[in-house]
Amino acid sequence: MLPQNFLDKILAQHQQTPPFPATSDIKKLFTKIVLTLFPEQTRKHFSKPEELKAVWESIENGLESLLHSMKEQLDGDPSAIAHRFLDRIPAIYELLQTDVEAMVAGDPAATTSYEVIRTYPGFYALAFYRLANGLQQEKVPLIPRILTEYAHSKTGIDIHPGASIGRYFFMDHGTGIVIGETTIIGERVKLYQGVTLGALSVDKSMASTKRHPTIEDGVVIYSGATILGGDTVVGKDSIIGGNVWLTRSVPANTKIYHQENVKVIQD
Repeated sequence: MLPQNFLDKILAQHQQTPPFPATSDIKKLFTKIVLTLFPEQTRKHFSKPEELKAVWESIENGLESLLHSMKEQLDGDPSAIAHRFLDRIPAIYELLQTDVEAMVAGDPAATTSYEVIRTYPGFYALAFYRLANGLQQEKVPLIPRILTEYAHSKTGIDIHPGASIGRYFFMDHGTGIVIGETTIIGERVKLYQGVTLGALSVDKSMASTKRHPTIEDGVVIYSGATILGGDTVVGKDSIIGGNVWLTRSVPANTKIYHQENVKVIQD
């Protein structure tokens, strides 16, 4: 038999832990959102507007239920938050369409948008990230992290829901990409596998500061590159080669690649 003092300790944890919806319920609801937005991922298709409207009503009701179960941890009314999040869905969908367009245009192996939506891990990770980011903007705690960590477990792509990512974003292959919480990524950026956009070692007291880099429009970052620091800015239309380690800013139209020594070419 386990010792009583241990049982008392665990019981105290059960009593002190605030109410929170089950992770399985969160995954199920947001998977339903993705499948409803992108029928390419499922065999269940709707033929009537009434059917689709009913599904979205059930999604909003499901989100309300999740948020009501954790209402003590929210800044506002759960129903209002759920309604505002649903209002964000059209914009999130349009963003994801630009990502699909970037993947089809940027990958010679991609033949159709159907193929990208159905098979590309980068699309799957972005779909969950963009939904999670919408919830993050509504100041919903923990659920956004659960969503992106679920996508991380499925794809090997780790995107913090607090990151800011612009339109037409493309992760080629994607495996091993890490994008930190305060990263800012512009439009038409392309990352290859194994890229890290991370933080330098900082004190815990700096958690609320910008710790991760800014990647401006049109940048391409090749596999294995590591770019660190909140003050690090990669200028517009720059190219960062594979395995580069970068902790300083570079101006627009810069090419950096790694040999025995890092070399910089200014166009």
